[in-house]
Amino acid sequence: MRKWGKTAVAAVLAAVVLQGSVPSQAATAAASATILLDDVPLAFDSPPIIEKGVTLVPFRTIGEALGIGVKWETSSNTVTAEGKKDGKAVTVKLQVGSKTAIVNGQKVNLPAAAVMRSNRVLIPLSFFSTQFGATVGWKQATSTVTIVSPQKEMHLRAFYALQSFKEKDLIDSMNSVAFGWSRIDRDGKFTLTGAEYRIPEAAGETTAQSLIDGAGQSGIKPYLMVYSVDGQGELTKMLSSETLRADSIAGITAAVADYQFGGVVLDFEGLGFKLDKQEQQKLLNNYVKQLRAALPADIALSIAVHAPNSAYLGYDYKTLAAIADDLILMAYKFNPAGTASQVPEPNSKVNEAIEMTLKAGVPANKLLLGIDMSAEKPDSIDDKLGLVKRNGLKGAAFWRLGLFRQYTDGMEAAVSASAVKEKS
Repeated sequence: MRKWGKTAVAAVLAAVVLQGSVPSQAATAAASATILLDDVPLAFDSPPIIEKGVTLVPFRTIGEALGIGVKWETSSNTVTAEGKKDGKAVTVKLQVGSKTAIVNGQKVNLPAAAVMRSNRVLIPLSFFSTQFGATVGWKQATSTVTIVSPQKEMHLRAFYALQSFKEKDLIDSMNSVAFGWSRIDRDGKFTLTGAEYRIPEAAGETTAQSLIDGAGQSGIKPYLMVYSVDGQGELTKMLSSETLRADSIAGITAAVADYQFGGVVLDFEGLGFKLDKQEQQKLLNNYVKQLRAALPADIALSIAVHAPNSAYLGYDYKTLAAIADDLILMAYKFNPAGTASQVPEPNSKVNEAIEMTLKAGVPANKLLLGIDMSAEKPDSIDDKLGLVKRNGLKGAAFWRLGLFRQYTDGMEAAVSASAVKEKS
């Protein structure tokens, strides 16, 4: 049974107010307890309290990880939380020592009062399920609290790539789609033709233009993706040449106008691996500034970047985010070389990549988590989408739309169980 389909056992986790000292057995249980949010451990500055199968958890830590705003009023010892359940606003007031909460102005009885421990407010774990839609559970054998976050609206983008006409119906489930039909070639020149990354030939009545037009008419922003990799130095060659830079920018802006794209995604890979990372960063920054200046103001610009915990360090995340409308963090390919296909990316490495990128100065609302659909499975994709929700990111970008159905059934349902495209 999939994780999100498991029956919540929150009802059996009714909390008790602990008075005085905690017995040694209970203290040991609290120290060894683990809380998993969407299968990824959640760090606490104050641990949950567990005694005889009863759980109280720090409100602020879980609340903020679920996107719930939490405010503390010292004068009244009251916590105010604002969030959503099933798309509707929920405002909750909890007072330490009171067994009654106020939910959207109505009194609601609690199984036990909220308590203060180590300057942190702890509340019944079941409260997150009943009031904010999270699914909670308790695994006795491992002393683990499990929380599955509710479905959340977020920006969803797909790299369509190449042809993949048979998956065109999936475009409607996205907010934006990047058509992978152009590249910087081995000579450092922008092209829409060639053996790869080219404008595809028509498939019956479906043409490249009809896909772009159809997406735009449905309110789904169509992007032209420009791919390049510095495997043979071709990307550095283009970035270093005033002539090649100007030619590529002219080609991109012309393609945007000719095909009526709504945005551009630069997928420039491999920078900063062998060459000086700071010089590579300067080259890319300069190019992005020139491209942004050349594009019409209403054309969006997105940059795909390697993760800061990868081997490719030629990306100045803060500067790129300041210029572009958003960044796509390609937080994948962490598994060792030779690993079998469809081995999910390690959650710890993906979360580390997100945290490092945010710490580098990228606003969370400008960051899309790149997800490799060839690596994930229906029972792992919600882990990655959970990290998007936990870190308050703009959304997720899937590489690629053509892989949703290629490796396994159930991926579409798994994604929609955890995330849904944001409403315009």
